Amino acid sequence: MTGATNFLHCDSPDGVCHLCGDEAVIGRVLDIDPGTRTGSVAMPGGTATVALDLVDASVGDDVLVHLGFAIERVTRI
Repeated sequence: MTGATNFLHCDSPDGVCHLCGDEAVIGRVLDIDPGTRTGSVAMPGGTATVALDLVDASVGDDVLVHLGFAIERVTRI
């Protein structure tokens, strides 16, 4: 992934980076690093490190992820 946020990475086993797509994807926050305001997020196809700067998320929350950033906390129905 290119850009200023080079700390973000995707370790998807299927080789598809859900961080870089044109769509936002819902994932669940697994853990948070308060020092960098990033979190491990379980997403379709694998786990990704996501920036949490734009949302007030906690472990266990579902977030909408677009381009490596959690952009909203969501409730699944």
